[in-house]
Amino acid sequence: MIIAGLFEVIGVIGVKKVSEKNNFWNNVRLIGSFIISFQYLSMALQEIQLSTAYAIWTGIGTLGSAIIGIIFIHEPKNFLRICCIIGMILTVISLKVVS
Repeated sequence: MIIAGLFEVIGVIGVKKVSEKNNFWNNVRLIGSFIISFQYLSMALQEIQLSTAYAIWTGIGTLGSAIIGIIFIHEPKNFLRICCIIGMILTVISLKVVS
């Protein structure tokens, strides 16, 4: 799940890069990383329930994208946004624990 989520983050970065400059390598990053992400998600679904796997996968993607946005793209970072990120981390962990 972690690898699938990390490749989803790379895919989302690819979406941002393609929106800035639509070229071959940005499209390779976008499409390739989502293909790898789906492959790992598919493997995880053999062991984890669909609802749990999807929530964890999208949670990792959302959190990773938010953190990358704050650190590298200079998106706003404020107390409430950081609290929401922490809340999402706790929610994803809790969902895995109870599954």
